[in-house]
Amino acid sequence: MQAQKLVMACPVCASGDVYYTCTPNCCFNHVCGNCGTTFEPVTSATGRTISGVVAPDPMPEASDPTVACAKCEATAVYRTSEDKLVCAHCGAMLVLEFTKVAQG
Repeated sequence: MQAQKLVMACPVCASGDVYYTCTPNCCFNHVCGNCGTTFEPVTSATGRTISGVVAPDPMPEASDPTVACAKCEATAVYRTSEDKLVCAHCGAMLVLEFTKVAQG
């Protein structure tokens, strides 16, 4: 299955103008370009897995939204064609949540 880039909407204004502002070995701080809200996304595992996940082509840019897999901690989390989250590294199906939300 060919995965697609991860997209996320701001938890405050629902804008898709969201950018990753740090590095994976530090934190997962994101900022909304529309309202200035900062937040950190996290995932939780659903208990389901899928096999044969292929990373998106082209690969995400460094400032594109990203999050770690709750199961294996890889940052290879992408969307399926059904808009579900999956880790291309371990195949875990995931749910996205937001933490540390600070309105801009």
